[in-house]
Amino acid sequence: MKKPKQKMIFKILIATTLIALILVMFDCRMVVRRYEINSPKIDTPIRVALITDLHSCKYGKNQTNLLDAIYAESPDIVLLGGDIFDDDIEDTNTELFLAGIYDRYPCYYVTGNHEYWSGQAKFSAKIDILNKYNIVILAGTSEVVEVNGESINICGVNDPDAYMVEIDSETDPQAYTDAQNQKEVTFVQQLDNVSSISENGNFTLLLSHRPEFFELYTDYDFDLVLSGHAHGGQCRIPLILNGLYSPDQGVFPEYAGGRYEQNGTTMIVSRGLARESTWAPRIFNRPELVIVDIT
Repeated sequence: MKKPKQKMIFKILIATTLIALILVMFDCRMVVRRYEINSPKIDTPIRVALITDLHSCKYGKNQTNLLDAIYAESPDIVLLGGDIFDDDIEDTNTELFLAGIYDRYPCYYVTGNHEYWSGQAKFSAKIDILNKYNIVILAGTSEVVEVNGESINICGVNDPDAYMVEIDSETDPQAYTDAQNQKEVTFVQQLDNVSSISENGNFTLLLSHRPEFFELYTDYDFDLVLSGHAHGGQCRIPLILNGLYSPDQGVFPEYAGGRYEQNGTTMIVSRGLARESTWAPRIFNRPELVIVDIT
């Protein structure tokens, strides 16, 4: 009589373990990811909230789940690192999110590729929403910002796919090809322009959607680069695989998510907040709100 009971208990344990594993694998609850950056250029700590790759996804009624998480962290500044809008999903959820932060924190934004993939009319509508909420748009520009008595430089560059908003590959294939060939040159020109502000000696932060250009970023005097785009490599295996696939990096992306250091520059890559809009499920890869304490 004992053996049937033991078999039943064993089967229950196996089933419970499999169910638990599946729940953990596909867990899409948002997590808060924290980083600390130490710099001799900073005397008074500054807390930054980084939001990337929201893709107009829903986080509770009126975005309260996301907003409450940000409020609880009391950031000094909010940085929007691209693809907070989507090219297919309506802008409603993103606008609700912006409405909840614009009058609480200084907010700075750079474009991602999906904003441009929307086409000129929809892209202009997204910019109108940002302007409605007084979000500072950094488009190959930089600003000296006063935070907690500290002066820091915040630089931002357009996504390299900016050319796609105005050119149709079907109606004007040659112009499309020319723009593709020119896009990295234009991107470098933006970096050249914004990086010159670092000559003032302040802590200099670059907000750029694309992490795959990290080696290029390290050619400049940026202390910190904040990025997204990779969606955490979509699928992860904890302690073994940091990411399976990322746009523009391909299989086993080097910069899928986390912290990277090179030549005195730190880059933090957010795994983003996209959920229902992703082309494949997130596996062991929870959406994240990134909090960076600069001390």
